[in-house]
Amino acid sequence: MFDDEHPHQAAMRAPHDPAQTWATATKAAPALTVAWARHADEVREAQRLRYKVFVEEMGAQIKTPEPDLDIDLFDAYCDHLLVRDADGRLIGTYRALPPHQAKRVGTLYTETEFDLTRLYHLKPRLLEIGRSCVHRDHRSGAVIMALWSGIATYMQRHGLDALIGCASMSMHCGGHTAASLWAQLQRSHLAAIEDRVHPRLPLPVQHLRQDLAIEPPPLLKGYLRVGAKVCGAPAWDPDFGVADFPVLLRLSQVNRRYARHFLGE
Repeated sequence: MFDDEHPHQAAMRAPHDPAQTWATATKAAPALTVAWARHADEVREAQRLRYKVFVEEMGAQIKTPEPDLDIDLFDAYCDHLLVRDADGRLIGTYRALPPHQAKRVGTLYTETEFDLTRLYHLKPRLLEIGRSCVHRDHRSGAVIMALWSGIATYMQRHGLDALIGCASMSMHCGGHTAASLWAQLQRSHLAAIEDRVHPRLPLPVQHLRQDLAIEPPPLLKGYLRVGAKVCGAPAWDPDFGVADFPVLLRLSQVNRRYARHFLGE
């Protein structure tokens, strides 16, 4: 970002990653187009979709400098991945913060919620991903797979070894489902001690039920299937009304089936 540039103005500028577009087809989604945003108007499309999903649909309470757009200071430093349907409508998006841009902004979004001290050694080759959302009429596995294919290609092209992000779970049940899920994940998908992080605003799991049988939300379930680990207790995000689970995926630990699909191994 230029020194005299307002953050939300910078967020409208063209992205940092070279343009790349490709098509994918499945029986469930015969004509999806996957591309990185090439100019400011496409970034605004992503921010508009995020606003519709996070604010209008899920009830997030966010401060934004422009109406009907989900904008924060990280957008200006990120590359924005877009999935479109056969008619060109934007139906899914992800944003990616590469290491050189994280260095410019001075932090990761995940660091606003978690102490990442134990992961600092990964930062030179660590990709942060976030703000994942899919239009409510298109929440099929095909759209998520298309987004992940884009992320995997990006990581290979930039020589990145690991990715980090947050997987959110609604707090509509007062946090009991998130606390119960955390109890389950500790038994099956917890990262090694050297990869553990700590929430800055922990979900008070000790005061919540932890005995409910809970299915992980689709995004988190997808992370776990690929081979990701949950690297700490959930944080409470009061603005979005969710519990956030920190997730770390090393490419060296990607499930073999998905490595063949996404990485061509």
